[in-house]
Amino acid sequence: MTEVLDHPEKWECVTCGHEWERPAAAETPAAARVVKDAHGTVLADGDCVVLIKDLKLGGGSQVLKGGSKSKPIRLGDGDHEISCKMEGISIGLKACFVKKA
Repeated sequence: MTEVLDHPEKWECVTCGHEWERPAAAETPAAARVVKDAHGTVLADGDCVVLIKDLKLGGGSQVLKGGSKSKPIRLGDGDHEISCKMEGISIGLKACFVKKA
């Protein structure tokens, strides 16, 4: 058919008046996740970060001191958004404990 009225939420046949719903809009891909540090600065892969407070590591008595600088970071999904190396240890961090270096 070429004679179709185009309404925002439906289509209508000009000849017979039949109406039908538009198909659901194609789902847009999820927007890239925005990760912000403790001060609200947006972080990206490859940035370096600095701890803003001492963090005790689970499974031992080891502590990462505030002010420790990381190697370049990678952002990921989950509750620990940042994967990096700090003081020779591969670690997952929450963005609320770091600031951009």
